[in-house]
Amino acid sequence: MCAEREVNMPIGFDEIQVDPTPVGTVVTLKFREKLDKADYETFVPMIESQMRNGSPIRLLAELHDFEGWTAGALWEDTKFAAKHFNDIERLAVVGESRFQKGITVFVKPFTSADVRYFDIQEIDRAREWVREA
Repeated sequence: MCAEREVNMPIGFDEIQVDPTPVGTVVTLKFREKLDKADYETFVPMIESQMRNGSPIRLLAELHDFEGWTAGALWEDTKFAAKHFNDIERLAVVGESRFQKGITVFVKPFTSADVRYFDIQEIDRAREWVREA
C-alpha cells in the first residue's frame, strides 16, 4: 500500500545543486509537478545554510511539468519570501508554459532580486545570466 501511495504523490522538489562562483553562490532548484510543504522543509534549510556563508545568493529554478503549489507550500513560499526579501540577488525561472512565465510576475513584489523568465529552450542562457557579474 505504501508503494502505491508514493506513486500517486506529487514529485515536487526534485534536485538541488550548489555552485560557488566568483559572483556568489548559484543555487539551482529543479521542481516537477506540484510542490508541497514537505518540499520546502527539505530545500529551504539548504538555501538558508548558503545564505549564512555570507556570499550573494542567486537562484535558478527549473520547472518541469510544473503544476503549482499546495496550500501548505504556498504558505511556506510566502514565509520564505518575507524572511529573505533582500537575500537573493538574481532569480532565473526556466519553464515550459505561459502559467510558469506568469510566476515571475507574481514573485517580483516579494523579492528585491532581479527576476527573469526563460523558456526551457533558453536554459543555457538562463545559466549564463544567473552567473554574470
